[in-house]
Amino acid sequence: MEQSLAEIPARMTQAWNRGDAAAFFADFAPDARLVEFEGTVVEGRDTLVRGQQPMFDTVLKGSRLVDGTVLFAQVVAPGVGIVHHRATLMMAGETQKLPTRVTMQLYVAHRRDERWEVVALQNGRVLSLENSFRLDAGAA
Repeated sequence: MEQSLAEIPARMTQAWNRGDAAAFFADFAPDARLVEFEGTVVEGRDTLVRGQQPMFDTVLKGSRLVDGTVLFAQVVAPGVGIVHHRATLMMAGETQKLPTRVTMQLYVAHRRDERWEVVALQNGRVLSLENSFRLDAGAA
């Protein structure tokens, strides 16, 4: 059961790398919520697809997720699972991975109709304390 949870980020990564928003959100429940790394909350799979596809077609065109790693996938209660995943975003044409583009996601999923559906995804950036202090100093 944990294996099927752990496969969700891999499918999403493949869809991202194709620039396919519908496939990217295919494992999401119709009323799913996504919290972006800067704190924006987006509700509903259809809204997520409509918002993401134009980004795949423009500013994120040719971008890719690399180094995807599931740190854990766990069933925490009957029909409820969580997944923690990390990956690095590389923009089109980039050849080196930037440490500021390492992302982490925490998925909450529920079992419905013999499959896992993501009901919430928290997307964040991995930011060292040193880089955080640098950003704070630049904002002052």
